[in-house]
Amino acid sequence: MSAVSASDEITARARDAREAALTLFAERGYHGTTVGQIAQAIGLRRSGSLYNHITGKQELLAEIMVDITRLVWQEFQAATKGIEDPVERLRRATYVYVERHLKHPRESTIVNRDVSSLEEPIRSDVIKLRRRHANAMAKIIQDGVDQGTFRVKNPRIASFAILEMCVSVVHWFRPDGALSIDEVASEYSDFALGLVHGP
Repeated sequence: MSAVSASDEITARARDAREAALTLFAERGYHGTTVGQIAQAIGLRRSGSLYNHITGKQELLAEIMVDITRLVWQEFQAATKGIEDPVERLRRATYVYVERHLKHPRESTIVNRDVSSLEEPIRSDVIKLRRRHANAMAKIIQDGVDQGTFRVKNPRIASFAILEMCVSVVHWFRPDGALSIDEVASEYSDFALGLVHGP
């Protein structure tokens, strides 16, 4: 085997391990998943062989957490860039957040449940990224309040309520159900606007 092909095999194994970890972490939780189960899922007979391709289970969790949290922020930025109207900004921000959860349920389950399993300093980095997203949502609502469009007493609490509402979709949505991803994301966007518009 050449050096190049050996390197490719290691990369492929690491990629397979991450894919297996996504499924197992989502189904069983980080602490409910063993290295042996990940190794078995990718066809390795001995769990020790997995350490030839990754440093451990924590590495997989950290990669998933950091990558997905960054993607959430990037999607938020892309959806709201150049939009001045807070109504449209909130609609788009809510839509892409719900869409992210519905299209990637494994990642969403892990990111929203297993952050406490991360070791430092990665845990603080991920929390910082999530706080930036929450602050940006609150800023949209505050802008709407300042313009007289939204009527809520506390934009920060309103942003938390909307984000938590969006997170919940992963628990009940079924791809073969009556509603499409677009329909659910659109309706949740309407719910978010209803919350901040007030009575």
